[in-house]
Amino acid sequence: MGNLYKVILYLQKVRYGKKLKMKGIPVIINKGIMEIGENVTIKSSFLSNLIGLYQRTILCARTCKAKIIIGNHVGISGATLYAREKIEIGDHTFIGANTKIMDNDFHPLDIEARNKDDKDSIQTKPIIIGKNCFIGCNSIILKGTKLGDGCIVGAGSVVSGIFEDNSTIVGNPGKVIKKG
Repeated sequence: MGNLYKVILYLQKVRYGKKLKMKGIPVIINKGIMEIGENVTIKSSFLSNLIGLYQRTILCARTCKAKIIIGNHVGISGATLYAREKIEIGDHTFIGANTKIMDNDFHPLDIEARNKDDKDSIQTKPIIIGKNCFIGCNSIILKGTKLGDGCIVGAGSVVSGIFEDNSTIVGNPGKVIKKG
């Protein structure tokens, strides 16, 4: 990892483990807690993943209460992790190109609160993604989602809810098509 990346992580107060690999420069905004495990690969350049990245990886812990915890041996390609509360990614999990993971609604849902831009009205629920999961490209993982260990999310799926270990989830809305 180059010195520029180390400076970015240092300035953003990101704790990271050994053998962090970054291909391209991610966007990092850390107002809370951000921890990246060992042997993690974060891809942010257009050709770093041949499926094609639309953007750099964005890691955003938006509030002082926000936590992004990324386990060991995780791969992320051009994805957005946007936390106001908590996003936790288990060991050996792969997050496909252009995936969005948001533990909040991003804007208030109430019309008056939205018109006032009342950030305190934004609803949040933690996201927990287990170990050994695979999230296909262009998927969206919504607030409150819990993926058990070994889950697979099909490309382009929109996922919300709690899913047992080793579930395969596809579609919009994401539905289990296979267990175990």
